[in-house]
Amino acid sequence: MTAPHWRLIINGKSAGDDDLREAVHAMRERGLDLDVRVTWEDGDAQRYVAEAIDDGASAIVAAGGDGTLSEVAATLAGRDEPAAALPTLGLVPMGTANDFATAAGLPVEPLPALELIAAQPAHAIDLLRLEANGKLRWAANLASGGFGTQVTVETPEGMKKLLGGLAYVLTGLSRLGRIEPVEARLRGPDFAWRGGFIALGIGNGRQAGGGQALCPDALVDDGLLDVTVIPELEGEVAATLGTVVSEGKVAALDRVATRVRLSWIEIEAAAPLVLNLDGEPVESTRFRIDCVPGRVRMHLPAGCPLRSQPPVAD
Repeated sequence: MTAPHWRLIINGKSAGDDDLREAVHAMRERGLDLDVRVTWEDGDAQRYVAEAIDDGASAIVAAGGDGTLSEVAATLAGRDEPAAALPTLGLVPMGTANDFATAAGLPVEPLPALELIAAQPAHAIDLLRLEANGKLRWAANLASGGFGTQVTVETPEGMKKLLGGLAYVLTGLSRLGRIEPVEARLRGPDFAWRGGFIALGIGNGRQAGGGQALCPDALVDDGLLDVTVIPELEGEVAATLGTVVSEGKVAALDRVATRVRLSWIEIEAAAPLVLNLDGEPVESTRFRIDCVPGRVRMHLPAGCPLRSQPPVAD
């Protein structure tokens, strides 16, 4: 029987991780045909995915954070083949906050993460497809705007490396005195909203920015976007809510948030606004985001909170 053939694509920042190196060695000792590639610059992930497909890899594993996962997923999504004809997708969480992995209940250690991929059949999941400035982008987790996006964008890389997810909280606390609402219009099927928001989440996954649970009920396989809008507030309530957003306290957000589930949403603003798409800031005055159902197949835990349906074995 031919051994499974996997391709592991590692974010260059994690290439020297000893635990990951030992996990790769352990899986090879068990008979897995596992090749490793390391990304250093733009375009590497796309090239490695194409190479893996040409080489007949059965699974492509992203080792990194939400951005690495989305980069690999985006490359798979951009292929002409249907999801069933593409390699499956796995994740070894190696990022600063690992928001998708945390919400999905994935193991945080490299060896258990690789073992899960070997043990659990792949499950079709949705992806976000964002159009802005005439360009299409894909993401696996969440698009966010407003206060949380500024926290993520403004958190220094050195602080992220030193403090992990706590870095986002500290940056958020430092911003509490200068939360400025974003004026925008949102519309989707049977939905319209207009006003100033301090936080916006459009989720396939549930959290972003180091634990901001903006879309606490999102599912990765329901064919819908979970949209959360936190409106502009004033005075002491606004300061309290700023702390809530930075710490991701879902219960308090429920009191003020507008939440809907949509197959697509359009956003228009008079002034350019920034959406953070799994770590990639995108600036525009107009966005369209669609949920593309079942675009890739991913290995998730058996009891994954993000999954609504049991996996189907290949």
